[in-house]
Amino acid sequence: MNILLMLVWIIILFCVVMLHVAYATYFERKIIGRMQVRMGPMRVGWYGLLQPIADGIKSFFKEDIVPDRADKPVFLMAPIICLVAMMASLAVLPFAKGWVLADIDIGLLFIFAMSGLASYGIVLAGWSSNSKYSFLGGLRSMAQVISYEVAMGLSLVGVMLMAGSLNLTEIVEAQGDSFLGMYLMPQCIGFFVFFVSMLAETNRVPFDLPEAETELVSGYSTEYSGMRYAMFFMAEYIGMMVMASIGTVCFLGGWNGPFPVPFFPPLWFVLKVYMFMFIFIWIRATLPRYRYDQLMGLGWKLLIPVALGNIVLTAFMKAIIG
Repeated sequence: MNILLMLVWIIILFCVVMLHVAYATYFERKIIGRMQVRMGPMRVGWYGLLQPIADGIKSFFKEDIVPDRADKPVFLMAPIICLVAMMASLAVLPFAKGWVLADIDIGLLFIFAMSGLASYGIVLAGWSSNSKYSFLGGLRSMAQVISYEVAMGLSLVGVMLMAGSLNLTEIVEAQGDSFLGMYLMPQCIGFFVFFVSMLAETNRVPFDLPEAETELVSGYSTEYSGMRYAMFFMAEYIGMMVMASIGTVCFLGGWNGPFPVPFFPPLWFVLKVYMFMFIFIWIRATLPRYRYDQLMGLGWKLLIPVALGNIVLTAFMKAIIG
């Protein structure tokens, strides 16, 4: 019975997340359109509301082309690896008290592991395509992930020290005694490093170098088409939701808000995640892309030293204040 109930919750979570992913693309196109003084999607449905459904149907029925010189088994598996790894990360996210599929003690480490596994899918896609554009995109992604996963991991060590746990539910509950019920103020340095690393980890502007349409056509996904091409973008938007959720859990107090909402406990969590998603889109409409040497220099010369300094400062304050 427990297994059946868990299966039902997994199906519900999958459907809700896929619906959010579909309409995240719609809202991104609408918001960027408004920022660029145009309308965005308008033709399919009222105000273009059915555009994501039309895009999904189109991708599903498009031909799945595999290049002759590609490593076919790896080429076919790469987008699946990305998507499954990102979906697995959702299992440990606490949307509200008790609203979590797997409340494990190493939830934060599990998400880092899944995020790293998803990056393997991008690297394998670039290598297996046997294309110079794809290969360069895969190499860029590998270097970017190595650099910014280190910075992101270090940025969250301060949160771990203050909460004394890697369990995401316990991290949210530990923030109750902090200012406004959040670690945002005491961990403002860690939040800055996390936020910049989050943009790089999800390959979003200004750190979308693995795709870089002006240089690499479409980067690691250049040779993909149809549903496998769509899988990469589904994984990207799920990754944005996962990173926004981690920022919400670790720095913004998770599901806690100014007042409890009994009819829908995850309300504050969802609103905070939407805020992060809006900032993702806002930055895309505002900032230019970094050069690759600037990207690597920012990670190794600024973010990692700052994150290490934040760990030392947090440990010092923890030892003094207790």
